[in-house]
Parts: sequence; C-alpha cells; structure tokens
Amino acid sequence: MGTLSKLKLGQKFTLMLMVVFMGGILMSGVALSRLLNYTAQTELTNKALMLMETMNSVRQYTVDEVRPELEEESEAVFLPEIVPSYSAHRVFATLQSNENYEDFFYKEAVLDPTNPKDKADDFETSLISSFQRDASRDELHGFRPAPGGKLFYIARPIQIKQEACLTCHGSPDQAPKSMVSLYGSEHGFNWQLNEIVGTQVISVPAQTVFNTAKQSLLITLGVFTGVFAIAIFLVNFWLKRYVVRPINRMAATAEAVSTGDTKAEFIKWSDDEVGNLTDSFNRMRLSLQMAMQRLERHRRKRKGSQGAG
Repeated sequence: MGTLSKLKLGQKFTLMLMVVFMGGILMSGVALSRLLNYTAQTELTNKALMLMETMNSVRQYTVDEVRPELEEESEAVFLPEIVPSYSAHRVFATLQSNENYEDFFYKEAVLDPTNPKDKADDFETSLISSFQRDASRDELHGFRPAPGGKLFYIARPIQIKQEACLTCHGSPDQAPKSMVSLYGSEHGFNWQLNEIVGTQVISVPAQTVFNTAKQSLLITLGVFTGVFAIAIFLVNFWLKRYVVRPINRMAATAEAVSTGDTKAEFIKWSDDEVGNLTDSFNRMRLSLQMAMQRLERHRRKRKGSQGAG
C-alpha cells in the first residue's frame, strides 16, 4: 500500500486498467477457449457427417447399380467392387488426397465381418453396443484414445435395412461362391434384417480440433489485446491532458499563492469536476486575498493608533 501511494495518478490509473485487463483476458480466455473448442468440434462434425452421407450414397449406388452389373461375373471370381463397404473405402481414399480431408479416417467396423480388417476393436464394439441398446440413437461423437494420440470421432450405426445386403451376408449357402471361397463361411453371415451389425466411424486427430481452436483463440486475444492497448493509450492521453495537467497547474498556482502571491489565478480549462475544483480554488484564493487585505488594514490601523498614543 505504501508503494502504491507513491505512484502518480496516471500510473495508478494505468495499473488499475492493467489489473482489469489481465483479469478480463484470463476469464475471457477460458470462456473463448471452450467456445472455440466447441465451434471447432461442430465444424468438424458437420464436415464428417457430410462425408458420411457421401459414403452412404456410394454404398447405395453400389447396391443399386454396380452389383447387378457384376453379380454374374462375381460367381466365378469374387469382385470386391460389388461390396458397398469396399466402394466406400475406395472413394474415401480418393477424398484423402484432398488436403482438406487428408487428416480424416474412415472405417466400417463390424462385430463379425467377412473381411478381418473390418473387425471392430474394443472401443468400436462399445459404440455398436450403445447403438444396439438404443435403436433410436443415430449418432455418437467424442474423443477416443489411440496410439498416435486422441482422436475426435463421429459414429453412426450400420443397420441391415435392405434385403440386397443379405445376398452376401445371409446364409453362406446363398452367398457368392467366390466370396465364400475367399473369406470362408465362418464369419460375416447369418445377419438379420434391421439388425445393427456395426458402425461407420469417421475420425480425425484431436490435435486438429485443438489447433483450429487455438489459432482462433490467439487471433481473437491478439485483437482484444491490441484494442485494449489502444484504449489504455487513449485513456492515459485523456487523463494526462484533462486531469493530470490541470491538477499540476493548480498545484503550481497553489504553491505560488502559499508563498504570498495572492494575485496568481487558477485558470479554468473545463466545466467538469476539475473545472469545479478550479472554481473552488479561486474562491479560496479570493477569500485568502480578502483575509490578507483585512489583516493588513487591521495591522496598519493598529500601528497608526499606537503612533498617535
């Protein structure tokens, strides 16, 4: 408190503004960080959902257009092009060549897949279980652990909604013989209509989410800091011109009056509180001047009466 009392008015005001500024930066930084993280997640979620809709369109196209054309040929030699998930993965691999999607990963994780590479891991199995427990739930998203760091994921259920899917995944006896010969008859069969057998998952490194939010946060705080720095400069300029300078002039005038110069006048520069203070000092100067004059007359009168006696 002793050090603070030694500071000049402008320095005290600047210090107060800095304390307010630091507190504002801290609170707004926390709030903005959360908001921007949420915004980044929402942006990536929308992009991932668009990709997922694209993959579903590719799957549907494969079922409706590609499979009927290649089904007979696939009896002799299995053609992966008739499999919707194969088409979706191939299209997604092409999308990854675009820099806007190079960090995204796509997987159709299945509990009991025909192709072992589509086998759901423990985390994906938990997602499938969530969809199976609540058939009305059509989406899950969040963060999941991974060897290379956390991943932000969007997941939707894979549900058997078309009879055409059971051509390959119903009874092994009815499946294309070339497919059974390639993958065997132990896995990926006996699925039922409307059964949830897996999940579509699109994921992106969590660091991408955090980096996007961090860049936005730094830009926002940078602008906020610049604006506040300009505000501090303007406030200090105004304070020095309209408060500190007039007070210093009044202090100099008061010093002159205190040494006997009662004609020194306090100059009024404004009609605000500082101007009112100037008027008060002028009235005090006039009162002091009148008092000094009365005192001087009284002294002279008294001296005159002593001389006459």
